[in-house]
Amino acid sequence: MKKLLASIFLIAVPVALLAETPAKAVNKPVLHSPVSHLETKTPTTPSVPTVWATEAVLTPAELAIAQRVYQGRLPCELGAFVSLTADAKSPGYFDVQIKNQKYRMLPVETSTGAIRLEDRQAGAVWLQLANKSMLMNHKLGQRLADACMNPDQALVADMLNKNPGPSILDAPTAVAAK
Repeated sequence: MKKLLASIFLIAVPVALLAETPAKAVNKPVLHSPVSHLETKTPTTPSVPTVWATEAVLTPAELAIAQRVYQGRLPCELGAFVSLTADAKSPGYFDVQIKNQKYRMLPVETSTGAIRLEDRQAGAVWLQLANKSMLMNHKLGQRLADACMNPDQALVADMLNKNPGPSILDAPTAVAAK
């Protein structure tokens, strides 16, 4: 909360200085870069234009990633649950909650093909693989939830348990010469 107030102050002060210059005073809202990926209206004095924090516009690749995110209340190990909800007003953005912790996340491209959502300000990361998902907070250095699965992921996890792939520690198999 302190960081949000500090960010609002840092945005509002330059706007207030601009409003004191008659040539730059405008009655239209002033758009600024995202503040914690939250859409907020900052209360200001009547002489200062309204300041709107906007959410970052997502690329087509990021929107495609967002289409593949499993949503709902996902059970995790140790009886935990994570709730993932897409924001209908901001395509590609997700609200993620575990217990009393809430995060505002957006998709991030990866080189591995894993689905990754991030809340950069809070340091939270949601990783979704074929067989499980996990929620981590790198600022706290903690894994908040592991082995979270929707029904599709549970099927893949069960299949991998029954038919595990080869281990890198196994001896290589001989390849027939041609």
